[in-house]
Amino acid sequence: MAYKVLLPTTAVTASVIAVVTTPVDIGPNVQSLGLHYNFVYGSSGTNMTVYVQTSFDGGATWTDIACFQSTTASQRRLYNLISSVGVTSIATPTDGSLSANTSVNGLIGDRIRLKYTSTGTYVATTLQVTSVIKEYSRD
Repeated sequence: MAYKVLLPTTAVTASVIAVVTTPVDIGPNVQSLGLHYNFVYGSSGTNMTVYVQTSFDGGATWTDIACFQSTTASQRRLYNLISSVGVTSIATPTDGSLSANTSVNGLIGDRIRLKYTSTGTYVATTLQVTSVIKEYSRD
């Protein structure tokens, strides 16, 4: 099991569009991916949307697997995505357009990153996203 900080506590101030974080290598043996989103609202601002993305081609392209969205209230949210869930129909990848507060289970590549956008000017507001990665036993 590994704990990874995807976005350290970050002050949210001016509006930003499609900011991406440095990809985190999570390896090919991920059993589950726990995601923790912590949005601490101060005042002002309008909307914060954070996409958790994965890649299946070494980081050449990215697809959304979870979306967290907040407006003008503090929120803590969790997802637990499991790689062994069967995906029996073709999934259409999205890049920064997954519906708010939804996830796509069963699709976890070998790396993850965040893409986030905010609207309006927040004051005294912070955002943090962390993960817990559980791997299949190598025995």
